[in-house]
This record gives sequence, structure tokens and C-alpha cells, in this order.
Amino acid sequence: MPPAPAPALPVTFRPVRTRVILVSTGVVMLVVLTVVALLLEQLSAGERASFVATGALFLAVLVLLARPHVRADTAGITVVNLTRTRRLDWAEIVAVNLRAGDPWVYLDLTDGTSLPAMGIQPGLAREQAVRDAAALRALAEERGTRHGGTAGDGGPR
Repeated sequence: MPPAPAPALPVTFRPVRTRVILVSTGVVMLVVLTVVALLLEQLSAGERASFVATGALFLAVLVLLARPHVRADTAGITVVNLTRTRRLDWAEIVAVNLRAGDPWVYLDLTDGTSLPAMGIQPGLAREQAVRDAAALRALAEERGTRHGGTAGDGGPR
């Protein structure tokens, strides 16, 4: 199979279906717990508030889980995972890997470390994740250290 063409920049990769499910579930939980708090007449004001706070906590956690994405521009990429954001220059990326069974893409970096890029994950849309990983790989090859001929193979595994 020929390598995927690099997409036009800027581009953002994110697990859209996962985000929709997580945020929708969080909103539904908040609404249900709020309605229950309002309908149960025997609850005190503090108990009602705790129902609503629990719903808000559910929503906050699910929004946090929906946060990951990878944004690519001409200067490099921004990897946004659950609680951390990391900016990388293209030259720092040696390989883009999405192996069978991986929960998300891993970026091999020039410093010898590997960075998970949770914004590309095959959970609910394997084919889309494979396409996104191939597109990010093509960008890294076009703009990164591979251009100079020093990077690893970075091919699909």
C-alpha cells in the first residue's frame, strides 16, 4: 500500500465518536441527577446539592476524558492528553506508531523516549485511527527528521 499523502495544515486529530459519547453521557448524568434531586421531596437542601454536585463531577471527569487531541501545524504538533499538553517540533519526532492492540498512537522522539498521543485512538473507530496515524506519519516524514534521512522506519506495525 502506498504511503498516505500528508494532509493540509493545520489539522487536528481527535476521537470524535468517543468525545460525543463521553460528553453526552456526562450531560445526561448531570440532568438525571439534578431531576432526581428536585423530584425527591424528602431530601434536604444539602442532599439535593450533593446530587447536583455528583452529576457535575461525573460531567467534569467525562469532559476530561474527552479532552485528548493532536494538533499539527507548520511548526510542529501539540499533543493534548488527559492532564498534560506537550508541544513538539517536527524534528523531534522519529516515528509515529500504532501497533495492533495499542490503545493510542505512540510517538518515538529523538531523545529516546516515547510519547503517547491519546488523540488518535482506535477504540470506537479503528479505520479512522489508522488513517489519522498514517496522515500524522506522512506529516512527520515530510517535515521531520526523516527529511534529513536520520529517523527510524516509522512504518505501520
